[in-house]
Amino acid sequence: MNIDRFIFAFAGLVILASLGLGYFIHPGWFFLTGFVGLNMFQAAFTGFCPLAMILKKAGFKPGEAFK
Repeated sequence: MNIDRFIFAFAGLVILASLGLGYFIHPGWFFLTGFVGLNMFQAAFTGFCPLAMILKKAGFKPGEAFK
């Protein structure tokens, strides 16, 4: 699995988890959903993703989106 696929899977998992937590536990968890969405939006324009940098240092093979 390359970095791009891992990031998309991780972001999707965090969004789904925060939606569930926001609905069943406390609405404050919806801020996590907004944070992930905002980070994905800025990464689309800047190419900067902190998770991509961490995964690259961990030895994951790079994809096309985050080099």
